[in-house]
Amino acid sequence: MAYVAGMDGGGTKTALTIADERGEAVHRFVSGPINFNGQDEASIRRSFEEMFAEIGRVCGGLENCARICIGAAGVSNPAVVSRMTELVQSCGYEGELIIAGDHETALRGAHESPHGMILIAGTGSICFGRNEAGAEHRAGGCGYLIDDEGSGYSIGRELLSAVVRANDGRLPPTVITSLVYERLGIDSVRQVIGFAHAKTTNKKDIAALAPLLSEACALGDAAAMAIVRKSAEALRELVVPVAERLNLQGGNLALAGSVLLRNDEVRAELLSLLKRDFPDMTVYPAKQEASWGAVLMAMAQTA
Repeated sequence: MAYVAGMDGGGTKTALTIADERGEAVHRFVSGPINFNGQDEASIRRSFEEMFAEIGRVCGGLENCARICIGAAGVSNPAVVSRMTELVQSCGYEGELIIAGDHETALRGAHESPHGMILIAGTGSICFGRNEAGAEHRAGGCGYLIDDEGSGYSIGRELLSAVVRANDGRLPPTVITSLVYERLGIDSVRQVIGFAHAKTTNKKDIAALAPLLSEACALGDAAAMAIVRKSAEALRELVVPVAERLNLQGGNLALAGSVLLRNDEVRAELLSLLKRDFPDMTVYPAKQEASWGAVLMAMAQTA
């Protein structure tokens, strides 16, 4: 029996799905992130070795996996594609390989179709779309240093900023302060600053604070609601140019990522903004995850 595999290299993990020749998922697996823009090559290599060992085990040998599609960030850089290809080959895989942007595999899984739009707000944020004519456009996804507004990282940073500003008197007292202190096991703004600037703190650590926003909103905190509005507006700004350039103002938009799927306040505010701007747009949660989208792309190539 021949198999195909799909990988979704997210900001914090890589999801792997293996399907048989009938197009049925037979195994799902999670390994470490494979983003060359945020991980060292040694850890990426370990993740690849782990995943390909698992593919070989499930398929009864790597030779039984006919095609693998990898969706990952940073693949617009030819050097990243080359390095990733070399890693795959070093793991002993000699079958066909497709390397695509993680937004492409996410779109395919979200609609179970190559067409439509997807808005992702997880560790980072991006909107990507493709219309029936094959035209594409993306907005955002340029990394946390200069972009990714409305993402988990952005929200985590806003929460830390609220603590600092409230301590200075630039904001009224906020429950965000006690929530952040409790989560980090600290009791002073000086320690907040130390956490934010420590070499051991990465974007995942800051993004991990994002769920505190819902807790603060549940307590009616004004600073938290301001972060909700700012985040939702930033995400709306990603959708607008994609919908307008592709003439998809009345098209389908799928939502994906932890911020949009787990933060009720940000999602509700965003939906209100989109309803105002695009009353004919249909918005729904992604139908399938990106690793299944990668599987669908691999299967389409075998058809």
